[in-house]
Amino acid sequence: QLQFVESGGGLVQFGGSLRLSCTASRYTLDSYYIAWFRQAPGKGREAVSYISAGSGSVNYADSVQGRFTISRDNAKNTVYLQMNSLKPEDTAVYYCAGVPGRLWTGDSRWSIAGEYDFWGQGTQVTVSS
Repeated sequence: QLQFVESGGGLVQFGGSLRLSCTASRYTLDSYYIAWFRQAPGKGREAVSYISAGSGSVNYADSVQGRFTISRDNAKNTVYLQMNSLKPEDTAVYYCAGVPGRLWTGDSRWSIAGEYDFWGQGTQVTVSS
């Protein structure tokens, strides 16, 4: 059973940066569509960004556009989320999620949590004001 492992979260001040990593053991991620979601206390899960298999397409939520960058390093079997200019409203648990390319239903559905079959346990990001 594929399970993602997230890392890189922590406590950072307003305007700071963090880089989150998502990897999986025993599975090669280059054929997977990978997304980052987040969930703040008392709120629903929100799509943050996604990257297609082969890195041909990326997308971002309006709230992070221009501040966050998603990328993948297939040699390291890792997907990254570089987060710059962090704000207190970015505080949340960040989750990595993925689905094999053969099951992908289209880029227009990238922000729907139900499109992803595999999830990680999450990593906490806290931004202080």
